[in-house]
Amino acid sequence: MATLTAFSLLAAAPAVLAAGISGAPAPFDKGGVKLALVSYLSAGDFFQAYQAGAEAQAKALGADLRIFPGRQNAAEQREQILQAINLGVQAIIVDHGLPESLSDVVQQALDKGIKVVAFDVNLNNPKITQIEQSDHKLAESALNQALKDNGAAFKAGYVYVAGFAPLDRRNEVWDKVKAANPGIVEAARFGVVSDTTATSTADQAKAALRANPDISVVFAPYDEFARGVKLAAVDLGIADKLKIYSADISTADIQEIVEPGSPWVATAATNPAVVGAVSIRAAALQIAGETLPQTIVVEPVLVTQQQLRDAGVTTIEDLAKKIPAFSTSAAATATWIPLAAF
Repeated sequence: MATLTAFSLLAAAPAVLAAGISGAPAPFDKGGVKLALVSYLSAGDFFQAYQAGAEAQAKALGADLRIFPGRQNAAEQREQILQAINLGVQAIIVDHGLPESLSDVVQQALDKGIKVVAFDVNLNNPKITQIEQSDHKLAESALNQALKDNGAAFKAGYVYVAGFAPLDRRNEVWDKVKAANPGIVEAARFGVVSDTTATSTADQAKAALRANPDISVVFAPYDEFARGVKLAAVDLGIADKLKIYSADISTADIQEIVEPGSPWVATAATNPAVVGAVSIRAAALQIAGETLPQTIVVEPVLVTQQQLRDAGVTTIEDLAKKIPAFSTSAAATATWIPLAAF
């Protein structure tokens, strides 16, 4: 699994002192702020990078961040939110999850005055700031590239699991693209989200691709899905007959995209570390009494196999250096907040 390693504070950022941040609003002027990050998913490089970005931003703020690792278990995530409440944290960041299992415990946190920020889970509460990767733009970018590469008529495989907010939003775009391009035929739909998403998806992809040998394009709008489809294509010996379009990116993804003969040709992505940092900054601004919009969007970029190969990109760090838009976001910032750089 890949992790991000290049974290540092911007030289121009305010000094973070043991007693707090000089010139910051309360309570960050005195320090001792407690935050909790409660995840649902933890498998995959995206989530490791998201967590690393959150940790880097919390450190820059001088905050104490308690991380509750996801195990794809809704009941356990509920219990972890209750644990965070009992620890007396001032904000909880909810990273993914199933809305129906979270609404009541999140309301308990709000009732106790705890701020709540949600990433890629729609908790449908006006008091909760939602952090999004602009999932519609992620899907639009990847599918526009698929249309550019393959025209408007092809047999497609589609990897999707309903009930997860980012996948549901990406699915809305897939439905619109199919409606606008009737030559696109969805020949197979499959997918699973678990602690072995890639390998489980690979098993399903093999069955789908064997049953539908005329599939030439697969839309797999989550990198673990794409990794599974690529594994299946290689095992079946059809990598040269398939093109995979995805969302999200990591160092491990980049290495799989650029390897010779890879069918994984494009992905639309934000830097997951940046999204993690934005989530922490949003929580900090709420704690400081700032009014935030209901939704904060981190804009994605399209990354193609050819771009990566031409630029000699092999890691997330390379990508951040060579495509600056990938490594920064002005979302949820303030002059007193030291930014974590990646």
